[in-house]
Amino acid sequence: MSFTVYPAIDVRAGRVVRLRQGDYAEETRYADDPLALAQRYADAGARWLHLVDLDAAKAGGYTLLPLLQSICQATGLQVQTGGGVRRREDVQQLLSAGAQRVVVGSLAVREPALVLDWLSAFGGDALTIALDTRQDDSGEWRLPVHGWTQTANDMLDTLAARYAESGLRHLLCTDIARDGMLSGPNIALYQRLRVAHPTLAIQASGGARNAEDVMAARAAGCAGIVLGKALLDGNLQLPAALAC
Repeated sequence: MSFTVYPAIDVRAGRVVRLRQGDYAEETRYADDPLALAQRYADAGARWLHLVDLDAAKAGGYTLLPLLQSICQATGLQVQTGGGVRRREDVQQLLSAGAQRVVVGSLAVREPALVLDWLSAFGGDALTIALDTRQDDSGEWRLPVHGWTQTANDMLDTLAARYAESGLRHLLCTDIARDGMLSGPNIALYQRLRVAHPTLAIQASGGARNAEDVMAARAAGCAGIVLGKALLDGNLQLPAALAC
């Protein structure tokens, strides 16, 4: 099975940043120029980029269209991108601007019937459904929404199954407890998802520290891994991750 490394660029107010466990008050700033960083990732051998509009994720209305177009035209990277995707027209606009896949997160949890219509319209390869999850005290994997402050009724497995049965190919799953923490990805969670939903190409997200974590995600059956903080902090060099 092929395995893809997705260097991540999260943009807020035009700058590259990372949030700790999704908290906008826990922001670390990095590069001023997201396009230059994307070019560096491309020069290092990346084929894909994971681009997130953090301003839009909070307020709605994707704002990175010029950046997306520039990245696609200048770097040759294939881009999956999201943040603030609320309407079918948003999906079409991003695909038309050059995105290979559009990432849909909280809306996929809050209004699955709407997103399933998009899946039918655009096809299973055009969307990446991003399900952020947290394990509750009873061991169930819940789906927090609204900045991870509220919890949806559906469980992770229930919603993942619903999308898989409707033709979804790409599922990005983040263990919230590990996001931005450099504590290692939740390999047991991804192994569980692979067994339960074998038709889904699982993207691991959250906690990766080093090349060993990348290899562990691949060994667990993941189709890819999203790398953010480890690359930006220099704990992991992209060529080493790609060599996995």
